[in-house]
Amino acid sequence: MRSGRCSDRVRLLPLILLLPLAACAPPRNETGAAFTETGQIIAMGGGEGGPGNACFSCHGLDGAGDGVSVPRLAGLDAGYLHKQMADYAGDVRQDPVMKQVARWLDDGDRRAVAQFYADMPAPAPRGPAGPAPAIYLRGDVARGVPSCAACHGTDGQGVGSGNPAISAQPAAYTVDQLHRWQERKRRNDPRGVMTDAVKALTDAEIAQIAAWLERAPAAPPPDSDAASASVAASAAARPEASHGVRRPDR
Repeated sequence: MRSGRCSDRVRLLPLILLLPLAACAPPRNETGAAFTETGQIIAMGGGEGGPGNACFSCHGLDGAGDGVSVPRLAGLDAGYLHKQMADYAGDVRQDPVMKQVARWLDDGDRRAVAQFYADMPAPAPRGPAGPAPAIYLRGDVARGVPSCAACHGTDGQGVGSGNPAISAQPAAYTVDQLHRWQERKRRNDPRGVMTDAVKALTDAEIAQIAAWLERAPAAPPPDSDAASASVAASAAARPEASHGVRRPDR
């Protein structure tokens, strides 16, 4: 009998040792997981932040924005969208509404919703856009204004993964963002590139650029999920191009 009791104790010992570990393991949040299962669910339901933080309520079911001051997300680069969400959550790009939305999402949630909008078809152009403004195409060397086209393309559809498409955005939104760059209210640009680029633009030039970009065709959506994921991964792997932030003391 004694040997039988000893063997029972031996068999129970591993289970007893595992009990403290089980007690320390955090419970699985099944409810939260359901709200963030896909990028579409996050966009339509706001993730764990709830319906009040649903992306579609401002950006529309088609991701095209409101045509006034809310930007389009559909067809934009996934890496760029992911970075903006991270910057909003960290208050690097300041916006009280978007900070509230983004802070409820972890990094995986932000990547998922960014990919969802990147895969959406870009909206049809409002055009015809007409010729691009000279200040957009060539800048003004005498005033230290670089060419917008050098980074964002002659059509506003972006050049490479580090320079986002800026075409087919509401003119009011573009005007607001350019003024934010000028006033240093937006500072999440790598090495202060945008702040330096637009500081000498006049209000008339800003309005001209924004009006043309509004009618310029949107960039086409990614060719495939793999291509878009590759862009996002590439952006995440290049902090000097994708995650640089201008130092507050500059």
